[in-house]
Amino acid sequence: KRDDGYHNIESFFIELDFHDSMSFKEAKKYSLNSDGYAVPNDETNIIYKAYKAIRPEAVKNEFSIFLKKNIPIGSGLGGGSSNAATTLKALNSLWSLNYSNKKLLKFAKKIGADVSFFIDGGIQKVEGIGDILFPIKTTVFNNNFFLLIIPNFSISTNWAYSKIKKYLSLQNNSAKFSTLDLSRNLKLFENVFEHVVVSTYPGIGDIKKSLISEGAIFSSLSGSGSTVFGIFNDKFQAEKAALKFPSYKTIISKP
Repeated sequence: KRDDGYHNIESFFIELDFHDSMSFKEAKKYSLNSDGYAVPNDETNIIYKAYKAIRPEAVKNEFSIFLKKNIPIGSGLGGGSSNAATTLKALNSLWSLNYSNKKLLKFAKKIGADVSFFIDGGIQKVEGIGDILFPIKTTVFNNNFFLLIIPNFSISTNWAYSKIKKYLSLQNNSAKFSTLDLSRNLKLFENVFEHVVVSTYPGIGDIKKSLISEGAIFSSLSGSGSTVFGIFNDKFQAEKAALKFPSYKTIISKP
């Protein structure tokens, strides 16, 4: 934990094609409306924070935003952060601000911990509070399918961080991440949040075991949950595994 209340992380983020949708329409004043999973449409929404952060003082045209929310809240998939990054990139274009991605990253860092990743997306090693990014150029996942199992409950990120302390090493050593070699190295990766989440939500552990038994070459919690993902070598295998979870939302996605 840092002095500012955030936590330093070391992780890999992988952008998938499962996403929310956003549309921007010129209007007399800013507004946000949404459909799908319920989100606050007021000033507490991270979209508003992104809008306010990038809005020039002299702007004459405002925008109404419509959000089709497909990613559940509290699912550990970065839906809100991606919405904020999309808002920054869209308004940069619509207002002809011509800011570079480097400039957009400065806005992103002020808005939320994981917003920075979604400015460029792709596959990145992430450090700091999610704002120190190391892009990884790799084709290692090109032929794989990610099966997302999204339980019908959310997990508070704040709660997860408040419970994680006893599972973290007291030594301030940097994790030695290996290169992304699917055939040898995925088994070396571990999401420390699984210790906290599985002890409180044992069903999460059951999902992971089931995905492995169905042929996933790797399975883990996404972020602090509640989503569990499995990586499969072919789509048919992923579709077959998805049938094991009729009461949960399941998504098959590509990087």
